[in-house]
Amino acid sequence: MGDFEITDPKAMRALSHPVRLAILSHLQRNGPATATQLAPHVGATPSVTSWHLRHLAEFGLIVDDESPDRKQRYWKAASRGFRFEMPDDEEGRAAGHQLRDAMHAANIAQLSRWVDQVQPRLSGEWDRVAGASNTRIDVTAEEAEQIMAGLEQLLAPYVHRSAEDLPPDTATVRFLRYVMPQVEESAGGDDDD
Repeated sequence: MGDFEITDPKAMRALSHPVRLAILSHLQRNGPATATQLAPHVGATPSVTSWHLRHLAEFGLIVDDESPDRKQRYWKAASRGFRFEMPDDEEGRAAGHQLRDAMHAANIAQLSRWVDQVQPRLSGEWDRVAGASNTRIDVTAEEAEQIMAGLEQLLAPYVHRSAEDLPPDTATVRFLRYVMPQVEESAGGDDDD
């Protein structure tokens, strides 16, 4: 998919800060911006935003964008998305959990904004395809990885499509995917809650 692969636990911890995650998300969605332009969108002052931008740049998540205006520093995301695999060591797993928790919180906030601000304005056509599913399946960890790889293959042609190849009625759609393995509950527990 061309996503930035995060392997360093320090980078995972850095990105787990809500402002940094918001900065990266905004740059990925909207393209290059300055700290001043980003500040109102990420809930920080321009100087604090600038500090977070430099921190993200240390890990290669964002890079300088060449701009004809040399008076302002523009930043851009290094890739359209990012991914990480849960490390095996204790420190890495703690960092991975911290990032995953931050991503869940950001996704929940994004979903709430969508429900309040976007859903009421959807056309009938888009209202029909918008939605969520909650499917329980019984699989091995390897089978779950195969399912995720299959979903990536289905999405890849749309992720990599150039602007010139987009049909006229194209809209941006966000697919949020969660894989939530369940643990055995004691007798009487309900794992569907």
